[in-house]
Amino acid sequence: MDFLLDPNIWIAFAMLTALEIVLGVDNIIFISILVGRLPPETREKARRLGLGFAMVSRLLLLFSLSWVMGLTADLFTVLGQGISGRDLVLLFGGLFLLYKASHEIFVEVEAPERDGPPATDAAALKSAGNRLFWGIIGQIAVIDIVFSLDSVITAVGMVDQIGVMVAAVVTSVGVMLVAARPIGEFVDRHPSVKVLALAFLVMVGMALTAEAFDMHVPKGYIYAAMAFSLGVEALNIRSRGKRRAALEAGKGTA
Repeated sequence: MDFLLDPNIWIAFAMLTALEIVLGVDNIIFISILVGRLPPETREKARRLGLGFAMVSRLLLLFSLSWVMGLTADLFTVLGQGISGRDLVLLFGGLFLLYKASHEIFVEVEAPERDGPPATDAAALKSAGNRLFWGIIGQIAVIDIVFSLDSVITAVGMVDQIGVMVAAVVTSVGVMLVAARPIGEFVDRHPSVKVLALAFLVMVGMALTAEAFDMHVPKGYIYAAMAFSLGVEALNIRSRGKRRAALEAGKGTA
């Protein structure tokens, strides 16, 4: 138990937990947007399953570190560029995220009526709802693997003790589980924020695709751009709220 009294262990745990939470922001946004397509009564279950997959995939990768680190070895070369297993995962994950985010933007802006099955008999509606639910869970599981791989490789570079990594992963997923619902509800209430979040996922998809070709794009730049955009949108939301309140007050005195 002496290691629990080592301040270096706690510093490493705090830093890694904070990093895992930051790296999980894009995962939370992706889950929140997909879950928003489900009926309200099944959203919380989908959130918990999605974040559960995120934790399980991270832990499985942590317990197979030799295989994970082996993914960094080149499998073949294309135009003088070495391609590893990690590069392939990031490439396909980035392309999937680009497709999914672009499709969701189209549905949100141009064709919202395409979302959801037509209401027919109860059995058909239930079957369609089940397919939608598990289809969304499957998409979350796919992107969880991509985000988990990047997260675990980063963790290995920061900490040597597997116990610290596991504790940091479990703690970060617990924090994300608490934050996922209010973030999802906020995104659902404000369609403009939802489009911004999808644009953020497009940038993340581009960064993952670039990373596959060894063109590193610091996520700090992406987060800074998104934070600025969200700050501007927060001012717009506040301004709209004030105008709405003034309009309602004017109607009340009329």
